[in-house]
Amino acid sequence: MADKDFDLNDVVQMKKPHPCGENRWKIIRMGMDIRIKCLGCSHSVMIPRRDFTKKLKKVLEKSS
Repeated sequence: MADKDFDLNDVVQMKKPHPCGENRWKIIRMGMDIRIKCLGCSHSVMIPRRDFTKKLKKVLEKSS
């Protein structure tokens, strides 16, 4: 589970792609809920942390 370590501004890949076709998301808010923004159409979604960790496939880019 080492690849499931995520932080603010990381780019992640989810198990299912967004309806716009993009599968890359940027984490823009963290707390009890996590807000992610689609890098294809800039739509943002807020997901409970528990659901986010289940739906996360892998971290593509770590924030610097």
